[in-house]
Amino acid sequence: MQSYQEFLDLSVGFPQDGFEIIDDELYFHDLNLMEMIETYGTPLRFTYLPIISKKVQQAKLLFQQAIIKNNYRGSYKYCYCTKSSHFKHIVEEALKNEIHLETSSAFDMPMIDTLEKKGTVTKDITVICNGFKTFQYKQYIVDMLHDGFTNIIPVLDNKEEFNIYDDEIEMDTPCNLGIRIAAEEQPDSQFYTSRLGVRMEDVIDFYHNKIEKNPNFRVKLLHFFINSGISDTPYYWNELEKYVTLYCKFKKVNPDLDTLDIGGGMPFKDSLVFDFDYEYMINEIVSRIKEICAEHDTIEPDIITEFGKYTVAEASGILYKVIGRKQQNDREKWLMLDGSFITNLPDVWALNQKYILLPVNNWDSEYDRVNLGGITCDGQDYYNQEAHMNSVYMPKTRKVQYLGFFNTGAYQEVLSGYGGIHHCLLPSPKHVIIRRNRDETFNFEVFGEEQNSKQVLKILGYTT
Repeated sequence: MQSYQEFLDLSVGFPQDGFEIIDDELYFHDLNLMEMIETYGTPLRFTYLPIISKKVQQAKLLFQQAIIKNNYRGSYKYCYCTKSSHFKHIVEEALKNEIHLETSSAFDMPMIDTLEKKGTVTKDITVICNGFKTFQYKQYIVDMLHDGFTNIIPVLDNKEEFNIYDDEIEMDTPCNLGIRIAAEEQPDSQFYTSRLGVRMEDVIDFYHNKIEKNPNFRVKLLHFFINSGISDTPYYWNELEKYVTLYCKFKKVNPDLDTLDIGGGMPFKDSLVFDFDYEYMINEIVSRIKEICAEHDTIEPDIITEFGKYTVAEASGILYKVIGRKQQNDREKWLMLDGSFITNLPDVWALNQKYILLPVNNWDSEYDRVNLGGITCDGQDYYNQEAHMNSVYMPKTRKVQYLGFFNTGAYQEVLSGYGGIHHCLLPSPKHVIIRRNRDETFNFEVFGEEQNSKQVLKILGYTT
């Protein structure tokens, strides 16, 4: 019978970029995963920061190439969507690449203020403030504008949001605003229109009635976000055309308008058969925006994107140990892991999200069809199919087995409630951050130790 390595190569082609097998063990971007396990144990969450810069630079280069290729007259600005991972090491790594930020809630603002006080960013950084805003969020925006953050752009989610800025913002130069369009949802959605943003047919009237004659404000940006993400589908191209057309109509009555924020949703590699042509897609977006603007005799806008998952997902993974094997009937074999999908990878449980799953060792062994079980007392705590097949296969062995889920860096730590209380009181796993030194050696830092019982009991009120 074939080995697991031969089976995977025939199934999807392996090794692949970022993964290789050396002496029967898996390496991730040259990282010796077995060595990490032997050093730090499992379950182990890790983040390899250089991948973040690599992804940012890839997108910036492809947009620049598309702009040159299409003789596009606007510029491009990359904003990192902070909600995908707010952690300091993530945000600082992204910011090394001369990018800007997009926020979604109140506490983003003091986070940015702290980065400025440390010298990581300057007060002229562009900050796109999205989301339905609480009073505190709006107040932070006002305070930071008055403190000299000149390129904070509140994106109006509704007409009423403008009132607090109108009442409280006093600046020597007009404040730049954005307006978010309430996008049409994809055909299989339960809703027709996004709950976020101003209705498309109301945008220009709202501008005329509330903002046009106010000397303290300029609407510089029009924003939309398509919930299905950036994809080569008729739905996406149809929505893009609608919103670029609205931009052109809006530009004719508002000469200050010069920027189109096309949101985020650039996919990340979530499968070994992932096949997304970033170069084609980015070039097509730039080309179509230019084409639509030409049809309406409008100069092309500057383009902003808000990439979150694309920026951070592929930098992280989580490693587990198989701590039990169970044959529950004549067909179903279970490998029980020393962690939980519900608590460590909540998108697996909530959204049926798939990630790249690979064994760390025993690649020369035969393979077997299995189900993977987490250790919470919950019937939904399992993983039993991959994006490219309806099953999970692992090495067939009685030896100690380790496995890893890869490209898990977006949202999972925050949704898990990092450092908080988890289902069945399972502890947060140890988290290691990895950097690359100038001599190409690795630098490991333990960002967080595995949560202990004293910390949990304190949160629950049993101890002080």
